[in-house]
Amino acid sequence: MSELPAAPERLGVEVFDSHCHLDIMVGDRKASSGDSVALAAQAAAGGVERIVAEARAVGVTRLVTIGYDLRSSRWGAQTAREHDAVYAGVAIHPNEAHAATPETLAEIEKLAGEPRVRAVGETGLDYYRDWASRDDQHASFRAHIEIARRTGKALVIHDREAHDDVLRVLDEEDTPHVVIFHSFSGDADMARRCAEAGYFMSFSGPVTYKNAADLREAARVAPEELLLVETDAPYLPPTPHRGKPNAPYLIPLTLRCLAEVRSTTPDALARAITTNGERAFGTW
Repeated sequence: MSELPAAPERLGVEVFDSHCHLDIMVGDRKASSGDSVALAAQAAAGGVERIVAEARAVGVTRLVTIGYDLRSSRWGAQTAREHDAVYAGVAIHPNEAHAATPETLAEIEKLAGEPRVRAVGETGLDYYRDWASRDDQHASFRAHIEIARRTGKALVIHDREAHDDVLRVLDEEDTPHVVIFHSFSGDADMARRCAEAGYFMSFSGPVTYKNAADLREAARVAPEELLLVETDAPYLPPTPHRGKPNAPYLIPLTLRCLAEVRSTTPDALARAITTNGERAFGTW
């Protein structure tokens, strides 16, 4: 069984994790049987209190736990009520779009209205997997855009191999004030298109990978005022921990890589991202 990686050096300036899945990390929701990283995380990470404490010890002081179905959205909203350092996003993931019934979406909207719920997401399009039809994904995506707009919450986008269609749908809809591309996966041209539209781009562990030159170039050209950082824990751990479970306390590794790519300091970038976080998610 994989063990959690050693903690990195503490950041000089506090920052936050804009996207993680605490329910999977603590074992409330089991990952699929083939998902060894998530299963290892369940065994190793412990409870929410421990995850929060380990993150705080390296300067990561707030976490946004993101929903992907009704159960995880309920869990995230409840956990955010119980932990001062935790906030939530609620949604039906595009891979589960067949389950986005009117009744389910109505409950998602009700949860989205809670003060500790700061985002509607993750929603969007996933053309890598075919777990839900494209018709269902598009319908669900558009419904979530409406929920985010009506509730005034940030819209958190899952975009996997669907860049053009995601941008087209956003162009066609009356989008909310804040749109965040979670675990941004586009190139520099995609980053410029997002910047022109005013969309936030949240970078995760893959920006540190040796073969991710295009992603690092996207991170270089993205405007500072639209940058966020995340783990997507327990997935996508940064170098040198690929293949191990991820956790919010590993944010410093990704942030330091981003700072190097952008020829700035980790402290300066952390300050900017913290400011961006309040613009995106509201005052903590």
